[in-house]
Amino acid sequence: MGVVDPFSIARAAGLELTGKSEGLTLTDGTMELRADFARMLPRLKQGRLQQELLVKAARAKGVEQPWAIDATAGFGEDSLLLAAAGFTVDLYEQDCVIAALLQDALDRAADDPALADAVARMRLHAGEDSIAGLRHAAELVEQGELVAPDVVYLDPMFPERTKSAAVKKKFQLLHHLEQPCADEETLVEAALAVRPRKVVIKRPVKGPLLAGVKPSYQLAGKAVRYDVLVPPRP
Repeated sequence: MGVVDPFSIARAAGLELTGKSEGLTLTDGTMELRADFARMLPRLKQGRLQQELLVKAARAKGVEQPWAIDATAGFGEDSLLLAAAGFTVDLYEQDCVIAALLQDALDRAADDPALADAVARMRLHAGEDSIAGLRHAAELVEQGELVAPDVVYLDPMFPERTKSAAVKKKFQLLHHLEQPCADEETLVEAALAVRPRKVVIKRPVKGPLLAGVKPSYQLAGKAVRYDVLVPPRP
């Protein structure tokens, strides 16, 4: 199998990837989309960061160097919050176009003193299937060759709403590339199999449970909620 070319994949979806001074840009001719961590800086300030619901949901008490697997990385903004809070984060993004945009954002952020420390803790697995990655990690944990992650984070793309205004314009471009999760049960099973301290799942605030799995507890904001599964410790 040859190297996957994100530029060709974008063109096949009726989109165009172009290198601009601001960074790698995806466009359909009317809208432009770029991954950019600089706009996250206000949320990374220490007082504000600790109030982020995701940081609260993922917090691993008593762990000096926590490790998270973000199985649905997208543009990596949630992973950045976790990395800024001290997590090492492995990011899986299967779509090669989105992964290329994310890698570009990581490269640019590495040169920004305000972001460099956080992004140094972010490791992108571009074009890799997260379910396969989780299953491989679970085998290594089972064999004692790998310590289980503290958190597995799941943020599968929300189903498209019927009201077009409810879908942010920039995400309309992503729907050309990535579809809502087709096999929720397998994703949750793979996340639990790696024996994390907790699985954190991002959902629309009034959305259904992912795969119908009842969480141990929930943290809800105005637009999203986090369902937290806490498996029994062996």
